[in-house]
Formats: sequence, C-alpha cells, structure tokens
Amino acid sequence: MTSRILLAVACLALTSCATTQTGQEPEPEVVAAAQEDLPRGEGESIDEHLFVPEPVELLEPVIVETGDQPKFYANVWARVVDDFALPNCYDHESARAWANWYADHQEYMARVMKRAQPWIYFIAEELEARDLPGELALLPVVESAYDPFAYSSGRALGTWQFISSTGKHYGLRQDWWYDGRRDVWSSTYAALDYLEYLRDKFDGDWLLALAGYNSGENRVARRVKRNQAKGKPADFWNISLPKETKGYVPKLLGLACLFQNPSSYGYELPVAANLPVITAVEMESQSDLVLISQLSGVSIDVLFGLNPGFSRWATSPEGPWHIVLPLEGAEKLQQQLQSESPPSLMKWDQVVVQSGDTLGELAARHHVPVPVLRSTNNLNGDLIRIGQKLRLPRDEQLLVDPLYIAAANELQQLQTGLIASERVSHKVRSGESLSVIARRYKVSVRDLQNWNNISDPHKLRVGQSLTLFHSPAPSSAPARSGTIKHTVRRGDSLWSISKRYKVKVNDLMRWNDLSSNTVIQPGQSIKIVL
Repeated sequence: MTSRILLAVACLALTSCATTQTGQEPEPEVVAAAQEDLPRGEGESIDEHLFVPEPVELLEPVIVETGDQPKFYANVWARVVDDFALPNCYDHESARAWANWYADHQEYMARVMKRAQPWIYFIAEELEARDLPGELALLPVVESAYDPFAYSSGRALGTWQFISSTGKHYGLRQDWWYDGRRDVWSSTYAALDYLEYLRDKFDGDWLLALAGYNSGENRVARRVKRNQAKGKPADFWNISLPKETKGYVPKLLGLACLFQNPSSYGYELPVAANLPVITAVEMESQSDLVLISQLSGVSIDVLFGLNPGFSRWATSPEGPWHIVLPLEGAEKLQQQLQSESPPSLMKWDQVVVQSGDTLGELAARHHVPVPVLRSTNNLNGDLIRIGQKLRLPRDEQLLVDPLYIAAANELQQLQTGLIASERVSHKVRSGESLSVIARRYKVSVRDLQNWNNISDPHKLRVGQSLTLFHSPAPSSAPARSGTIKHTVRRGDSLWSISKRYKVKVNDLMRWNDLSSNTVIQPGQSIKIVL
C-alpha cells in the first residue's frame, strides 16, 4: 500500500473556456477544426458543469511506493510523467509536429486539463496498479478531449470513445437509464482492460495495441500478418493503416513529449494534487439522483458532471448503482445511509390495471417505455390482469417539494442539453445549403462540416448524404421504444386518439399514411409508436 506524507505546495486551478472539441483531432496544419463544439442542444457545454477541486495547500509530498525506492510527488501529473514508457516522440517527425501543435494551443490544453482534473488521480492510481504506461492518462485527450459526451462520426462515445458493441463486451451497460460509455469511472476500468488485452495480443507492442484501440484489433492484426508474410517490417510505422490511425499514435507521442519536456515548448505542466478528490459510493439499490444530491449536499450540476452516464432522474434498476461524488459529499451521504433511520432513495407510484388497459397503453399514458415497466415489475411479457398493481418510477412533476422539482428540472435540462442523440442521416435536397440544414436540426454549420469532412461549405450537391448528431429540444417524455395497435371505436377521432396516447395528430397521420381529409372508421387499426 502506498503511504502518503504531504509537502507545502499549492494545487492551482486551471483556466476554463466554454467550448469543447470532438474526439477526432485534425492534422497539425488544420488548426481551426480543433476549436469546434461537440453536438449539443442549445449550446450546452460540459465546461459549465465541471467539478474542479478547490486549491489545496499540501503539507508534505505524497510518497508513492512504486518499487525498491519510494518516490515523492506533490503534483499527480509529475507522477504520471515519471511512469512514461512509450517510444520517444523525437524519433518521428509527425509526433514532434503534434507536440508543437499542442504547445501552440495552450488555451485548448488548459480547457482539457480542467476537464481531466477530477479524474487524473484516479486514473494514475489505476495505471500504476496495473503497471501500465503513464502516457495512457493522456489517451482521453486524443480520444475525446476528456469530454464524457464526445460522440464521433463512427458512433464512438464517451471519454474513452467506446462503440456500443465493444463497450458491452467490456461490461459497460447501455439502457434507457444509463450509458456506461459516458460513465468516466466505469469506462476507465473498461478501457484499461481493453488496452491490456491489446497489449498481450500484440506481444507487448504498445504502438500496435494503440492502433488496434483506434482502428480495430482485427484490422491491425491482418496488416501485421500481411507484412510478415512478405518479409517486411511489421511495426506500427511500416504497416498500412487508415489515415486517421496513422495520425492517432503520433498525437499521443506528441503529447507525451510535451509533458516530458514542457519547458522546451514554453509549456507549464498542469497541476493537480496527488491526492484523491472523488470517490464512488456503492448504493444497494436504484436511487433517485435528486435525492442523492439533497442528501450529499452536492449540487445537481456537479453531481451530473461526475456521473454523466445517467440518462434519467435515477440510476438503472439493474445497476450499476455507484455514484461518484467529491470526498466531502461522499462522506455526508454515507453518514445519512448509516444512520438509524436511513432515508428512502427511490420514489414510486402505483397504478391499478383497469379493464381495457394494455401494457403499451399504460406505458404511453405514464411516459415510461414498455421495457422499463417490464423490468420494474418483473414481467416476462406483456400480459397483465385487471386489478393488478404495477409500480411506476415517479415523475418529478408528481412531487410537491419545490426544491425537489427545481433540482429535477435542472437535471433534466442538463441531460437534454448535453447528451447527444443517435446520429441522423440527411440527404441533401434541391435548394438546400449547409446553413438551411443546420437551422433545421439546430446544429452549427461548423459541426456539419466537421462531421462530414467538408472543407468548402459551398460545395454541396443534391443527393449527397450527410451525417449529423441531432439533440432534440428539451422534453419530459422519454424516447419512444415500440409500437402498439389501437382499434378505432365509435366516436373516436385522430384528435381523441392522440390525446389518449399523448402523441401528435401529425405523427398519427404519418405512421398510418393518412391525410388530413381521411375519415377513420370503427374497427380500423391505427399504429401508434411509443
């Protein structure tokens, strides 16, 4: 175990900036693209909701026992640099170019380092426990600029940029309540597990392992075998790889060079105390995030900034149930949970099944997806009976506590503003421009250019397919998750059906290929998307 002694030095707070960046970095000569925003609703930015530890005066340096000789660090970044183990960037021109690029963009680096500050001690500890290169603490800079909401055009998500399938393979749950790829705490464990696997797969060659992380292990393995079969060198620098991957490893090596020799680049090593500032509190069941905020004394924006994996007002019924909090808030929460009368952490409503009710109708009526109703009530299918009592997660509007309602609304606004939706494909029509398309989807022209590698916004052709990430306007209703059939009864109209299922008349017409002049008839089947 590491023993810790403290040294007098101040932990400095870094400056911030309100914009963010995608996980895809430009080539060094393309400077402007590095300043672009991620897909956001209404211009939200993670930088506005960060937990940044207060400056701390340390009494003595922290001892880190990493071998025969213990080492002393006050700054965790110095500790990280001491664990560097990858090849020197000076051996490759592209890596040196990236070192200069990052050094020339110090505002950007300050912003990214501020995002990293709550997590860097945790990551450094985990790297050392696994005996992994310290450079991996810089990998999220390359991947996402340390933004848990970064969403790439390849559908990778989170600080460590996992695609859905790889995330699930490494234990990152993804459901209506939660996406583990955005959970920095869980995704760090998953990413390091994956990197360890890749290191072993490529016989300890870290550059090939990193290439596999970016481009896919099978692709890299095939290129290695191809060169070996031809008697050619089969290292990272000599195998054929996509352009993005060929630039990916030099970025990390360039960053390492910058951190290892900051003074030679006119750069100051960022400062973060070599002490824990956050911890994960393990809960025993599903928990309402607003109640957690109230019990811990941690504001909603800080709570969500440290727990970006949660998509709703509560943790998932199936877990994970850990909540990441500043140390003081974690201690306060644990005291509450260990008291003689521990508080209830989840609010529920109860509904009694009436004649004619179906699971789909109840789900639509209460704005809860059918799968959530099933899991909450341990239902194997859609069969329910009259008089059966079903449990429903309580909507914040049903509570009367104004403080709860205000916090719940703030949480919902943050989630809606920061969590990007799935990507959308748009086919360019005659007369459309990038600005017209951008206004339609409430994104910026620069975003459209970045997502689609468009250098000239005026060169747009009819029929061209564009990829974009559209974050819908704030709404209290959850995403629709299935379809049901409504049999038209005497007296029904499209308007009355829309009110019953809380959908729009225009949507009903679109789902059923109806026009405004169509008269629906008793017995007719109407499709409704939930």
